[in-house]
Amino acid sequence: MATSADSIYADIITEEMATSAAARGTGIARRSPEYVAKKIEEGKAVIALTSQNDWVGFCYIETWSHGEYVANSGLIVAQPYRKSGVARAIKRKIFELSREKYPQAKIFGLTTGLAVMKINSELGYEPVTYSELTQDEAFWAGCKSCVNYEILMSKDRKNCMCTAMLYDPADHYEPEETKRFFEENKKGLERLVRFKEWKLLRPFLKKSSGGKSIGFLHHLFNR
Repeated sequence: MATSADSIYADIITEEMATSAAARGTGIARRSPEYVAKKIEEGKAVIALTSQNDWVGFCYIETWSHGEYVANSGLIVAQPYRKSGVARAIKRKIFELSREKYPQAKIFGLTTGLAVMKINSELGYEPVTYSELTQDEAFWAGCKSCVNYEILMSKDRKNCMCTAMLYDPADHYEPEETKRFFEENKKGLERLVRFKEWKLLRPFLKKSSGGKSIGFLHHLFNR
């Protein structure tokens, strides 16, 4: 977790964010060094450094709708350290920090990066429509500096170039549980339907198996 002493990296972090976005040709909400430094000082950021204290990567937490929603934002890795696993390690750490600080919050993200989507999926995020994200005006105001802002507004904030992903602790499944379910239900398209049913009924399956109804559900999903 970043400490107040790490605020010295705020300038280089924001410069790398802007440079990276320009190289990809995609838009991001612009962050100022002061904003990044504030997140660090609040204990809402994760930073990666080498043993020589060279900056490697960074990510921070934002809260919206009075803490109902949390975003892990601004993920960036210095060019020499990309494709080394650093991004995945940072995302996992900031996710764990978010769950610790805001255990009831829905954690969401908007991204155009396939690598980030893959990491999010590993953490238990699911693709969702924009309507399932926070409707806090302050969050959407942050998109004004994005090159795709006009596209977003022309579609009434219903979709844009970014993919929306959400982790909802009230409707969550562990990635290992999902992997195991699909391995046990290899029946083509039928398994997708059964997976949705399983997600819906899973809270009941986790209760005591003493009742007949629970026994029936176990029988149903293990046929």
